[in-house]
Amino acid sequence: QVYLVESGGGSVQTGGSLRLSCQASGFKFRLYCMAWFRQAPGEERVEVARITDDSKRTYADSVKGRFTIARDNAEKTVHLEMISLKPGDSAMYICAAALFCNGVWDYWGQGTQVTVSS
Repeated sequence: QVYLVESGGGSVQTGGSLRLSCQASGFKFRLYCMAWFRQAPGEERVEVARITDDSKRTYADSVKGRFTIARDNAEKTVHLEMISLKPGDSAMYICAAALFCNGVWDYWGQGTQVTVSS
């Protein structure tokens, strides 16, 4: 059984920081491309950060310089470090995994809520 379980969300004020974690199980984590998406109410799900199996990172323009994605293959975990948070970052943050890093995602988590107040 495949699981992606996110944690670390919460409520912070503008300028605050959060560190999200995604614990994976049930598949060969080290072989997979991992990503964080976010979805605000009434909006489409968008990719904010991606890390390949060999740790190449890409970020959405809206989060570059503020968010950092990292993976720990030994712990089967991917993290998203978020600083200088803005109200526009408020969303459900969802972890995803793909064997082929081609934009087709094989597994999804349930998400963790991030709320940034002004």
